[in-house]
Amino acid sequence: MTPRVHITVEDIRQIAWTMVDLHGPQAIGYADEAVTDLDEQGQPEGADAWRALRSVMEDALAGRLARDGDITVH
Repeated sequence: MTPRVHITVEDIRQIAWTMVDLHGPQAIGYADEAVTDLDEQGQPEGADAWRALRSVMEDALAGRLARDGDITVH
């Protein structure tokens, strides 16, 4: 059994910016691959986590997400 790990909104922002810094726009493609692979493996929660991260990476790339400061998740 895999233990559940809870990450914060700030963790997600840091992961997103790390991916963007390392891979630029290609980070979106990596997220898409992860979603596809996890869906095929029958792991919808993991796929959903990557979908959420993809969305945050899109905001970072589009200039809608600052590297620091307050962040609101809807």
